Amino acid sequence: MDFSEQEVDLFGENDDVKEDSRQSSSTSSSSSSSTSSSSNRSGGGGDSSSGVSGSGSGSGSGSASASVGGGGGEEEEEDNGEVRSSYYSESNEEDCKDLFGPDNEDYCNTLVNSPYPVPVLPPVRNTNNQTRGGFGRGRWQNDRGPGLLPRPGPYPQRQNYGYNPRFSNGRNDERFVSELKFSKSEETLSRKCIAFQEPCELACYSRVEGGEVYFDDRSLRLFKRLITEDIGADLNEGFDTFIEKNDLGSQGFGDLLTSIRNKNIPLQNMHFVTYRNNLNKILATAYIRNEPWEMGVHKRKGVVYLDVHKVPERPKSELDRRRCYWGYCFENLATEDPDRADGDGIHHVDANIEYCSVIKTKLGAHRILMGAEMDCCDSTDDGRRFYVELKTSRELDYHTEERFEREKLLKFWIQSFLAGVPYIVIGFRDDAGRLVRTERLRTKDITHRVKMKNYWQGGVCLAFADEVLCWLYGTVKENEDYTLQFAHPFTRLELLQAHSCPNEITSHAEQL
Repeated sequence: MDFSEQEVDLFGENDDVKEDSRQSSSTSSSSSSSTSSSSNRSGGGGDSSSGVSGSGSGSGSGSASASVGGGGGEEEEEDNGEVRSSYYSESNEEDCKDLFGPDNEDYCNTLVNSPYPVPVLPPVRNTNNQTRGGFGRGRWQNDRGPGLLPRPGPYPQRQNYGYNPRFSNGRNDERFVSELKFSKSEETLSRKCIAFQEPCELACYSRVEGGEVYFDDRSLRLFKRLITEDIGADLNEGFDTFIEKNDLGSQGFGDLLTSIRNKNIPLQNMHFVTYRNNLNKILATAYIRNEPWEMGVHKRKGVVYLDVHKVPERPKSELDRRRCYWGYCFENLATEDPDRADGDGIHHVDANIEYCSVIKTKLGAHRILMGAEMDCCDSTDDGRRFYVELKTSRELDYHTEERFEREKLLKFWIQSFLAGVPYIVIGFRDDAGRLVRTERLRTKDITHRVKMKNYWQGGVCLAFADEVLCWLYGTVKENEDYTLQFAHPFTRLELLQAHSCPNEITSHAEQL
């Protein structure tokens, strides 16, 4: 109801309304009888004012139906000419009966029990636990909240969970150790300011054709600054002789640990030793919640080693393998090759040849030593070397630009930011694998580009990773092995007990 439309002053302060009311009451006086007037002054008026009609007891019950009509009640003209509402009708004390008096016949004849039946709730079907007795049904366990009466018997109160599976506290996996639920919002994480130390390179190693490892930079390639001259090149060239990357498993992690020992890098103050790829997964999970991953977690002499695990994938189709090759082909096209003369095509691409930098940094309070594979390098005018990341992507259009900035740019930024790589060169190709254009991005400019569109925040990724590392380092125990996994339903991280440790980590800890 809109109270602003009510112009009638019920308290008689508006003279115009009084005059209108007198006229309206005089026209309807012929329809009022003295009987109804006396009844409105009797005890029945009390019942009518509360909105009850025709059910009260006493002498006023017969005329209660004539007292209130609609929302304002009937008005009657008094001897003094004032208009009074029947809500405020007067009653003689002699006509009022004490409903609670001992001599009141109506009160004595009132039944103790209500004539209305007691409502019955449908039984709660309990299929999870049938051996807890008969108190899993009816009034003692329902979804209406706590009852007025305490629960019968010496049974403990239930603590905010029930039989519904979404409240279940049990674990089907006997390996379960701990979990980290994603309970903090992006706004909460954005308020945290997590410091990140500028990465510092301590060592490096190279894997050459054939799989041999050398602790130098012989596999590091030089960026070709005139890459724009190759626009229009066919990235399918050399696919027939492509050598795909072998899954080295923990052997690759052993090469990183060997390079650490070869350079005598102290680990007394380190908290985590890992490949950058594991940190990429953790930071990206702040926003990307539909890609499963897992990693091995092993604590030795106060240092937590994060080993890379590959999750099962569907078999690659011919198109999948070809798209993967397009990325390796662009890397060869965008780097200087002294063995390739001008005009020669791309042949014999070997994905196992790699250069890895060993980097020290600090995220929050956690000191991290990580290995990061680098695509190529360039140098400043004064001769200082810096690394360059090479990426490929399908040419953007109106429909794909947003997803590119939300997901791919997030992954590009994380990978380059963690290792201190200042530049990213992207080769955009068409669906046939032909190079369309190239674009150079400064790593520090990517966050400004997406900040205007509110797609993601780099600080949120760092704050999320800090929470994960705090939980992880405080949970794992010395000389014990775990598996950290992010799997469906993608709402938490789970830490599971593992029954073995890779020989590379065990041998490394013994040699320290």
